[in-house]
Amino acid sequence: MQISPLFVYAIGFIAQGFFSARMLIQWILSERAKKVVSPDLYWICGLVGSILLFIYGWMRDDFAIILGQLISFYIYIWNLDIKKVWQRIPLLFRIVIGALPLVAICFMLSDVPHFLSSFLHNKAVSLPLLIWGSVGQIIFTLRFVYQWFYSYHRHESILPIGFWVISLIGSSIIVSYGVFRWDPVLILGQSVGFLTYIRNIVLFHKEQKQEKRIEDHLS
Repeated sequence: MQISPLFVYAIGFIAQGFFSARMLIQWILSERAKKVVSPDLYWICGLVGSILLFIYGWMRDDFAIILGQLISFYIYIWNLDIKKVWQRIPLLFRIVIGALPLVAICFMLSDVPHFLSSFLHNKAVSLPLLIWGSVGQIIFTLRFVYQWFYSYHRHESILPIGFWVISLIGSSIIVSYGVFRWDPVLILGQSVGFLTYIRNIVLFHKEQKQEKRIEDHLS
């Protein structure tokens, strides 16, 4: 059965809607706190958006999108776990959600020739463009690896400045990939985040200056 392109794009835009919502929520709460914060809803929206964007990438035969979601998926769960949110989700849902990437990988590997022809040999995406998009997705996703490493050693969920810098670099590459790919979901979704990334970097520097002023005053 042929899937309607409108339905495919709808899935993608809904996914980006969740990603944009998490950025907006994080931005508003950070402005109120006058420092960069890591709210629960940021990770909840991220997890839902990741599931939907994975489905979108699958329907678009876009390996670059799928790769990015596979890498970050369990980091969303880790942050929800350390914030004591994951434990409040019914066990059955946790099992199903946690198994999704593993099931997807097994499904892809069950027919390697089809996977190679559909995703890696996609006529709509040249190999150099696929590599460029995958590099962008990897860089963009590495922000979560960095965030996890940073937070793990501090035993709390934190969004450090490096997270936002990496976001800005990776997002720029993905937008350029989306332009060449003629993918409005990637272009619109990533462009929305630019202001948030920059604003969080500014907030971080303001917070650092404020802390330094307090330290200088106390000394």
